[in-house]
Amino acid sequence: MSLVLRPARREDVARILGFVRELAEYERLIHKVEATEAGLADAMFGDRPLVFSTLAEWDGEAVGFTLWFYNFSTFHGRPGIFLEDLFVRPAFRGRGIARALLAELAKRCIDEGLPRFEWMVLNWNEPAIAVYRRLGAEPMSDWTLQRVSGPALLKLAED
Repeated sequence: MSLVLRPARREDVARILGFVRELAEYERLIHKVEATEAGLADAMFGDRPLVFSTLAEWDGEAVGFTLWFYNFSTFHGRPGIFLEDLFVRPAFRGRGIARALLAELAKRCIDEGLPRFEWMVLNWNEPAIAVYRRLGAEPMSDWTLQRVSGPALLKLAED
């Protein structure tokens, strides 16, 4: 059995969207998925790529992925990486795939001189939280994510 991590290619977009939907089902958020193949393809492989992805293949079968982008820290004066999605199919969990995907992004941070690597996790997702704690990740309990969307976004834009 072998694990290979590789950058996503344009022909992987349908698979990536499938992983996004599987992740949304796991997170009980499938009703929120509006993404399309065309939208992902443009964001990942258009004239100005905004997000990046790594696929995890086990014996040639795509079994997981990350989707990430660069953010920026004004305190550090440098970019970092924000991991938007990490997913490994349930049948392939416990084989070190998620750890390998996270390590690949950590290595990218080191290689590019980026000071931080961040992501969010749902409070109820104890299995993922346990993995993250074992890797040395720390919760940012003194920060609360804020979001404006839907009608509130429209109203704010009009103000």
